[in-house]
Amino acid sequence: MHPLAGLTPWVSQCRLKALMAKRQVNSESAPVVWLLTDNKAGHRNQLKGLGNRLRVLAGASLHWLEASTVNVPLWRALTGIPPGLPDDLPHPDLIIAAGSGTHRLLLSLRRLRGSRTLVIMKPAFPTGWVDAAIIPAHDSPRPNRNVFISQGVINTITPLARITDKPEALILIGGPSRHFKWDDDVVHEQVTGLISTYPQWRWTISDSRRTPTVLHARLAEMANLKVTVVNSQQTHENWLNHQLAASRAVWITPDSMSMVCEAITSNVPTGVLTLTPSRGSRVANGVGQLVQSGHLAEWSDHAAVMTGNKNHHPVLWEADRAARWVLAKRLLPKTHQTGYPEIGAAG
Repeated sequence: MHPLAGLTPWVSQCRLKALMAKRQVNSESAPVVWLLTDNKAGHRNQLKGLGNRLRVLAGASLHWLEASTVNVPLWRALTGIPPGLPDDLPHPDLIIAAGSGTHRLLLSLRRLRGSRTLVIMKPAFPTGWVDAAIIPAHDSPRPNRNVFISQGVINTITPLARITDKPEALILIGGPSRHFKWDDDVVHEQVTGLISTYPQWRWTISDSRRTPTVLHARLAEMANLKVTVVNSQQTHENWLNHQLAASRAVWITPDSMSMVCEAITSNVPTGVLTLTPSRGSRVANGVGQLVQSGHLAEWSDHAAVMTGNKNHHPVLWEADRAARWVLAKRLLPKTHQTGYPEIGAAG
């Protein structure tokens, strides 16, 4: 009997044959990775960052599946019995999920023969229910051989090999969050202080969907020949990548770990504006860890950021490091097209 026959009593013979054919094709071609998404921007960004590196390093074929389009009753998640899925999906070698909205679907697929499962971020269920997990250090995961502890959040940014010599700086403004005590006046004062202290620089300021309307209006009033103010809702998907590549310095508010990690990953000297952290905040602790490691500078050290004289530190490219860990753990099959790169190598 084919090993997929035990998935569910309702699988037809025709579907079994189709799945068998797909598995035969997969065994001779690129490894197949399913990316389960809840379509939240931050979660999708992590999936895309890891998926892109698996495609580069292992020739993986990526297939997106929106969890909201698949009805998964709780009993299927608990028993590991898959729901009905689109027939055009090739059989997966690895299934990766990010976001709590994808967890039921991931768990329902965990017993799919020939497939491995991986969750990004700390899940509410025991990590032993899946084959592997990628969890940021600020979530304080328990050490486990099947858990990769990332420094910050995986993202799609690729480190720059060369930083521009032009005096171009980028300021990324977030908004109120439970991790820091937000203060429009404090943020505005630091932004104006930077611009007045370094008048020879050109500045690009971008807000986010969480930026208070009043602060956005105050920032917009600063626009002149040396200052460009951008509404993030009017930017294209790759705007941040392009802007980082054109910048010699980046300043960010600390409320968004995703935003902090994207800037750091670019390898552009990065500083964080000062806001009072909330007691016990995991994000605030994570930002503090990045400051301690030398990847991020505080406001008081702004001269080091603007002159590019930050302490030397290894490039923080967690999407690449995580992908190499996935391959080292044999979570994807080794094909004739690719071997397994060393976990510490750059690619």
